Amino acid sequence: MSPEGKRLLNIVILGFGFMFMFTAFQTCGNIEQTVLKSYNNTEFHGSGYTSMAIIYGVFSASNMIAPSVVTVIGPQLSMFFSGLLYSGYIAMFIHPYTWSFYTASVLVGIGAAVLWTAQGNVLAINSTDKTIGRNSGIFWALLQFSLFFGNLYIYCAWHGHVHITDKDRQTVFISLTVISLVGCFLFFLIRKPDPEPVTSEVEESLLNAESTESCSTASSARPGLWSQALDAFVKAFKMFATKEMMLLSVSIGYTGLELTFYSGVYGTCIGAMTRFGQDAKSLIGLSGICIGIGEILGGGVFGMMNKCSRFGRNPVVLLGLITHYVAFYLIYLNIASDAPIAPEEGTDLQAFITPSVGVALLCSFLLGLGDSCFNTQLLSIIGFTFHDNSAPAFAVFKFIQSIMAALAFFYSNYLLLHWQLLILVVAGFLGTITFFLAEWRAESSRRASDYDSI
Repeated sequence: MSPEGKRLLNIVILGFGFMFMFTAFQTCGNIEQTVLKSYNNTEFHGSGYTSMAIIYGVFSASNMIAPSVVTVIGPQLSMFFSGLLYSGYIAMFIHPYTWSFYTASVLVGIGAAVLWTAQGNVLAINSTDKTIGRNSGIFWALLQFSLFFGNLYIYCAWHGHVHITDKDRQTVFISLTVISLVGCFLFFLIRKPDPEPVTSEVEESLLNAESTESCSTASSARPGLWSQALDAFVKAFKMFATKEMMLLSVSIGYTGLELTFYSGVYGTCIGAMTRFGQDAKSLIGLSGICIGIGEILGGGVFGMMNKCSRFGRNPVVLLGLITHYVAFYLIYLNIASDAPIAPEEGTDLQAFITPSVGVALLCSFLLGLGDSCFNTQLLSIIGFTFHDNSAPAFAVFKFIQSIMAALAFFYSNYLLLHWQLLILVVAGFLGTITFFLAEWRAESSRRASDYDSI
């Protein structure tokens, strides 16, 4: 197999591993607030929103040490052990206790930081400036198939269920745990890519760390790896001060806010709408499928557009903003304002139009499509701009995204729907403007580099 074919195969395996893992985890996040409202146990006092706020808060803080972990044990083992923590969190729902619920939330937050930093590193070392857009699109599309399969299962399993029984919960979460573990073991199929003729010292050190760990135990790591780990930690902090990252941080922060909305809040809103009838709970799964279709379509199409378009990444991000604005307006008209914080029996209130299942599912599709617009282009521009320091760069990316997601999950416990939508509208506008500025800087840098090479 050619070196390029080998790198492409690694990206595909990476995508499938994440697809299996997040078929389980994203489905879990989509239904956990609804499941916990139906959990009949007076000794359990937990909130799905609070759990997700803890996860993303710890995720954010842990991103500063994640590059060091990836440097020491390599990206492959980093993803595997992090995946086991995800599987443990999902398995906890089989018999949830308050202490285990929040302890698992902390652990999966740590695992998430290491997992996504390692993912960004694998994406970068298996890509070139010419293939980073394509590979980002392929990975994103495969990842978002997770929304389709898991939520299809939820729709079929819960169709016609007004109340989620213990048996319903246990059956779902046993299945999701097994699916997550399959994804963990797929990471062992990723192979070290053939080095390019010119490779930066940082990427060489990361590749050497991965090679060393695949042949020996962790205790045999060379002392030099620890200095490299410290160097990665310092670089992650220094990247905050770069003009490129400061501009991108607003866009990244917006993706954290809207991640919370589509992955946790919107599904809960749909399930709380009693005017949708007895199928309201199963519609959570159907909504997740529509989000996944939007994500898959966007990941595939916009990954290719990034490669072929002479106008760069800005048109795709602008399309994402417009798509989200249309979705937010329709949700405002269609969903009751108290739906995010309604009790287990739901809400009887009506918004500005007669509640429509079709409109609700259209909004789910638009949320997924817009999210893919922002994320594929952010993955692409970060991989291009910080190619020689990919692990710290993606750690900073996930730090900003996760701290904003944690903030959003926290206020989702208290704010009515229209206030949450207003926050998203303002943040989306600011994030798009700053992305434009960052893209123009990246394009100017690329043209200057091309000129100097002549």
